[in-house]
Amino acid sequence: MPVRLTRRPAAASRRGGSRRRVFSTAVTAVLVGGTFAGLLSVTTAPDSSAAAVPLPRKASADGGIRPVEAPGKARPAETPPPASDGASVVQIVAHPDDDLFFMNPDTSQSIRSGSPLTSVYLTSGESDGVNARPRDAAGAAPDKAGYAEARQNGIRAAYAEMATGSRTSPWDRVAIPTAGGATAELDTLRAKPHVKLVWLQMREAGATNGDRPQSLNGLWHGRISALASQRATGTPVAADFTYTKDQVVATVTGILERFRPTFVRMQDPTSGKVPGTGRYQDHQDHLYGARFVQAALARYADLPGHPHVGVQNYLGYPTSVLPHTLDPETADAKLKILKTYAWMDGVNDCGTVAGCGDLKVAARPAGRGWAQTIRYARGTSTSWVQRDRDGGLHAFSVLDGRLATWRKAAGSAAWRGPVLLPGGGLDSGVTSTLLPDGRLAVFGTRTTLGAGPSDYRREVVTAEQSATGGAFGPWRTLGTPERNDVEGTSDISAPAVTVGTDGRVTLVVRDSGHRLAAREQGTDGRWGPWVTLGGADVHGDPVAATDAAGRGYVFASTPHTVLAWAAQRPGGPLTGPALTGLPPTTLALSASPAPGGEGVRLWFRKPASNDLRTADFSGAGLISPMRELAGGVAGFGPVSGSVGGSTGGSVGGAKGSASVGGEAMLAVRSRTGVLATAPLGRGATRPTWRLERFLFSGAPDAGTDGVAAIGLNGRLHWTPAGR
Repeated sequence: MPVRLTRRPAAASRRGGSRRRVFSTAVTAVLVGGTFAGLLSVTTAPDSSAAAVPLPRKASADGGIRPVEAPGKARPAETPPPASDGASVVQIVAHPDDDLFFMNPDTSQSIRSGSPLTSVYLTSGESDGVNARPRDAAGAAPDKAGYAEARQNGIRAAYAEMATGSRTSPWDRVAIPTAGGATAELDTLRAKPHVKLVWLQMREAGATNGDRPQSLNGLWHGRISALASQRATGTPVAADFTYTKDQVVATVTGILERFRPTFVRMQDPTSGKVPGTGRYQDHQDHLYGARFVQAALARYADLPGHPHVGVQNYLGYPTSVLPHTLDPETADAKLKILKTYAWMDGVNDCGTVAGCGDLKVAARPAGRGWAQTIRYARGTSTSWVQRDRDGGLHAFSVLDGRLATWRKAAGSAAWRGPVLLPGGGLDSGVTSTLLPDGRLAVFGTRTTLGAGPSDYRREVVTAEQSATGGAFGPWRTLGTPERNDVEGTSDISAPAVTVGTDGRVTLVVRDSGHRLAAREQGTDGRWGPWVTLGGADVHGDPVAATDAAGRGYVFASTPHTVLAWAAQRPGGPLTGPALTGLPPTTLALSASPAPGGEGVRLWFRKPASNDLRTADFSGAGLISPMRELAGGVAGFGPVSGSVGGSTGGSVGGAKGSASVGGEAMLAVRSRTGVLATAPLGRGATRPTWRLERFLFSGAPDAGTDGVAAIGLNGRLHWTPAGR
């Protein structure tokens, strides 16, 4: 029997005896060509929800949004992005609550935008079947179907609250057939039908690292031929089922075909192992669930007729030991939704015996610091726009697992693209650079799934223009510093690249041992072997820049400081690591040439704060005090900064243009997820921010020509300098 849990009648009476109304319909909705009545964009302004952080607004005379001062700090107006940009988001996670812990506030921002959002849960997250806080669990009878129902109830309450402000807003629940030959549950929020939940209801592993063959891990590695279902009590799915490995891939591919996303959020398929232990750093369901999603995305990319789709990976449990990325207001709003999911008040407003939320989470609703953090596993490069020698601009991203390119000719106001290059399997996040002969080169990582589980591999790849202004040649693999997938789950970072004036190219990645590794291409075009650059406890993606003298720099974050490697002469080898003496960062870094032509400028964020920071380096040493850019737009992720004062394209990725007197152009993700841009004069410490009106993927790229960002609809957004 399900465990009956203590209620609070007094609290219920304060709520007027309201009950969460969940409507179940015992019918099967037919999949028809990927269309569904619920996939409608809401064109009116989204309602403010309880999870939304209220911010002051002030319209300027020209109808634009301008900053407005709040007591004690400067804060710009926050305007919800429009719902008519064609974006459609599908996020796929292993367990109910993975989205709330590891993808929010991105999730709530998508809900508020009014664009379609569908969250897909691979497993039921049934655990041991006991829905109780640890102190109350002794003697409780396990009920896996009931606990799965309680977690579903908690998710429905959390999403309803994010979308409408009321956790009791009703849902319509139906059963739908899957492409894998079974049935799933589809829930649609009645008041906001652009918000949907899909429950695939497979069995979970029940342990982060334990040997559990009956799991996604076991299915991926062929230890079982099929994985059984774990249906929740009350689900409209009428019968148990099993899935083979191929049927899981087919099922997820069918979900993508049905909802036709322009953007997919998923967990990290290469989250690494604890060095020297063989233990996964993240939950095995997170890692192998993400690999099934990768396989489905690869299959989906080969299908005709769907919109281009971008992907973002999210870090899970490893965020526990890393600095917090969210400002206090955003973290509090995230925690509030987690408390709703966890059924903290015990009020039975869902009408089920199983419970209205996840009481295991109620014991620690913030997780292990997860409520204060969101962290992209990759896709944080701010070097994906390049200026060629003719003055034209080129932008690069990844859509459908292929390199997408845009070009704006010199003197033109219009961008053309995207053009997708041949060759799939690219991971999100590429970096680009200008070679000394005027050609452009792009570097990224590519995942090869292979025929069997042992063939899974992530490797560094590059493509170069065949001639200045010409087409890009085929992808060339540069391999990986990893020996195999088993030892470190292919956990390498996105690459960073420096280019010397003599044409020598140094490629740097973080390996699964949390050190930096490098390969160098000599002036004869040949690549040397992988070598270890050292460092310890390095996390995130390294960044690189080349100063005006042609000296290369690489920076990488640890939980406590930033490490630096630098060439002591133009074209010289990188030496380091050197301790910079900088305080902890949120790990996301960006670098650009410093004003005045000496050294480079590093941009980063202060943990758990609204504030941005910057420091100048020459030869791996600080040449200016760290500056605080206080009172900003909060948000998280890299600070993309470009400093005027150089002319023409610069070797190694610096995107210079006409001098603007040392003024920097900044671009960041704001608290509500929209792009924020600001000029920053020499010596200034308080940027004046302007907000755009769209959600975007990855990180923006600020150059002195303007600011670029890729929207969740897969389109390139361009803000010219001086607008």
